[in-house]
Amino acid sequence: MHDIKAIRDDPQAYDRAWAVRGLEPQTSGLLELDAKLRAAQTAVQEAAARRNEASKLIGAAKAKRDEDKAAALMAEVEQLKASMAEQMHIEASTGAELKDRLAALPNVPAEDVPPGEDETANVAQRSWGEPNRPNNPRDHVDLGGPLGMDFEAAARMSGSRFVVLKGQIARLERALGQFMIDLQTTQNGYTEVNPPLLVKDDAVFGTGQLPKFAEDLFHTTDGRWLIPTAEVPLTNIVREQILAEEELPMRLTALTHCFRSEAGAAGRDTRGMIRQHQFQKVELVSITTPEKSDEEHERMTNCAEQVLQKLGLAYRVMLLCAGDMGFTARKTYDLEVWLPSQNTYREISSCSNCGDFQARRMDARYRPASEKGTRFVHTLNGSGLAVGRTLVAVLENYQDEGGRIAVPEALLPYMGGVTHLEPGR
Repeated sequence: MHDIKAIRDDPQAYDRAWAVRGLEPQTSGLLELDAKLRAAQTAVQEAAARRNEASKLIGAAKAKRDEDKAAALMAEVEQLKASMAEQMHIEASTGAELKDRLAALPNVPAEDVPPGEDETANVAQRSWGEPNRPNNPRDHVDLGGPLGMDFEAAARMSGSRFVVLKGQIARLERALGQFMIDLQTTQNGYTEVNPPLLVKDDAVFGTGQLPKFAEDLFHTTDGRWLIPTAEVPLTNIVREQILAEEELPMRLTALTHCFRSEAGAAGRDTRGMIRQHQFQKVELVSITTPEKSDEEHERMTNCAEQVLQKLGLAYRVMLLCAGDMGFTARKTYDLEVWLPSQNTYREISSCSNCGDFQARRMDARYRPASEKGTRFVHTLNGSGLAVGRTLVAVLENYQDEGGRIAVPEALLPYMGGVTHLEPGR
């Protein structure tokens, strides 16, 4: 959500910022609505003041037995009431339209975000590890079948984009999730949370999925939404709250199932586990002050990178261009892990600084220690990591020619003595 006062102060800056995200100029229409809204508010206030004044004069006129004046004043009061009702209707409808228009506009990119329309304009920041290039690498679907990865059984009960994991491969997925959440809580200072997986409209509006991306979500018959990511409940923990500055930064993490309709991904990654309707993910969320949010963004990205480093998976960090960023982000780093079967890097985490964009939608504030008033917090979120995609990367990078999968050293404490996944076991 955007501050109309800030847009009023510098509309050209907002139009320039939205232009790099591929939008036509927006501020002219916004400011017209803003002017109409403020005019209606002023008219209501002036009419109310005159009504109150006239009401007092009615009493004075009646005390003087000036019935003609009293009648004229009463007629004026009725006209004022009618005018107020009309202006209040204009105020309500214009205010709602302005709010809807503002809510539909994406965040403004940070100054150091590169311009560009799509992923081809993203900028590599750094890489880690040497890409693994085995001879004739098999993809995770071919590798996973003999190990207990069953797409056919999942399709019979749930349809496409689901999977059943059995035996050792199910244990490996569980090990990955436990390893990730343990790393973030014991070494990186995040507080573990077990949040609801069903949330109300206000929660998904607050983090920016509604109203624009409703088709990407699953909606229940009682009006709730299945979370697309734990970012939604974790960030909404501070909705409508005023925090003390001493409570910040607040760092939260959760290992949850996530649910996405993938309505906008028809035909993409239909094979395997890359793009599923249901998957597990460790989410990282930070709530901080505006002065610290850039620093926190770098820290969060490093926390996600640590997972890949400890698993020995080669990756690179990409700074997303304006056209490839998510709706709520002002700056995003993507982590892309190496997949031998595709001979390329694929996204496994996005770490985004949303500035005060979500906080305005949630009315989440803090009270600076040296100030009397309150300010909006800054919110950040990132994957630390998507468990299913990490499982894909482990299978493909740790395969041997016989189809066995070596268990990464970091996961051995979670595998009960299992060092390799082998077909038929």
